[in-house]
Amino acid sequence: MGFAGKIKALLFVAADLAALYAALFLTLIIRYGNDFSFQFRTEHAFPFTAVFVLWVLVFYIAGLYDIRRLANNLDFVKTLFLCIGINAALAVTLFYLIPAFGIAPKTNLLLFVVIFAVIEIPWRRALNRAMASGEAPNRMLLIGDGPIAAEIKDAVAKNPQLGYRIKAEMDDQAAYAAPQSVKAIAARERVNLIVISGHLKQEPKLVAVLYELFGSGILVTDMTDLYELIMRKVPLALIQETWFLENIAGEVRFYDSLKRAAEFVGAVAVGLALLPVEIAIAILVAITSRGPVIYRQVRVGEKGRHFTLYKFRTMRVDAEKDGAQWASKHDRRTTAIGGVLRASHLDELPQLWNIIRGDISFVGPRPERPEFVAQLEARIPYYEARLFIKPGLTGWAQIHHRADQTDADVAEKLQYDLYYLKNRSPILDLAIVLKTIKSVFVNPE
Repeated sequence: MGFAGKIKALLFVAADLAALYAALFLTLIIRYGNDFSFQFRTEHAFPFTAVFVLWVLVFYIAGLYDIRRLANNLDFVKTLFLCIGINAALAVTLFYLIPAFGIAPKTNLLLFVVIFAVIEIPWRRALNRAMASGEAPNRMLLIGDGPIAAEIKDAVAKNPQLGYRIKAEMDDQAAYAAPQSVKAIAARERVNLIVISGHLKQEPKLVAVLYELFGSGILVTDMTDLYELIMRKVPLALIQETWFLENIAGEVRFYDSLKRAAEFVGAVAVGLALLPVEIAIAILVAITSRGPVIYRQVRVGEKGRHFTLYKFRTMRVDAEKDGAQWASKHDRRTTAIGGVLRASHLDELPQLWNIIRGDISFVGPRPERPEFVAQLEARIPYYEARLFIKPGLTGWAQIHHRADQTDADVAEKLQYDLYYLKNRSPILDLAIVLKTIKSVFVNPE
């Protein structure tokens, strides 16, 4: 997300907080009349503020601050209603489990939720429309053709809230043949952003024109960079080996080593906290199908090192009698309890032991089996780049694309893995963990 996108996201957070406090004030006025100010200061301010922080966090996990998703469609309305319902349940739980709050509202809480829903739904829809309307701050001239340019055009057209409008286009041949026409188009369409295919930078006359336009205040950017910003993945078709040399920074590698201690402590803490759940799952697996409770499988980790990955078994013991194969969505080899475990990702809890051992991280590319790695490296360009860093229990690719079923799926997920490889940071890791939680509790597959 660019700087403008972050500002928009913060505006939505501020708008939600305003709606929350407005709903609370209206609730107290209805319930206590002129005494509402005293009630707010003495009993309701602190506990409701704590609850509001949690509500905003749930909105974030559900993607309600993701600018790319802020369109007034059915998915947005369903997500908003679901979040309000989940937050209402969380508020009830918190008020009755935390005595320090000093209140356990029933009528007030119910009234507050209803008033908030009445305020929030039209309020957020109006903000969505406002973000998508008016003059876009980025008026673009797109120079280039091919599937990547087509993806950018499609994404910009479907997501006006991102702040981009394509005012004019030129294909490669036109840019080569008449570089000076770029200047005329830029002036006529009042563009302030020119997006260009990387290979066109090798044309001296075109570069000279772009340099002149850049000096006049027009931003010139590479199509690869814009694609990454909008799509949040790296286009395989537009990168070469030099991309890795230029974009995989040493300070990011420093972060890789820094997070190891935090992951060890976190894996131990989560493993102990969920121990009753793990025991219950182990019993269910043992009594519902024949075979070991824990399934062991060799995977490929950082720098190509092989390790044993642990999972709760979700398939029959003879699932691979005909050789290694990817799991499908409605795989007949799955056991009765296995389908539930796979859908909820609870089958992956034993991988906390892999994190403790240092085989994997909480966040990183999905570790693949050696049989598949050898094949995919031969068919998918730069597939081996996934092995530059430690694999993860979850990852940027896992939360954005379905499980691998074809080479096209692998290539698509690799683009997300490359984005993570370049941009990994504590903030991105936290966002991935929160979105993973969403996939389990808010929108399970």
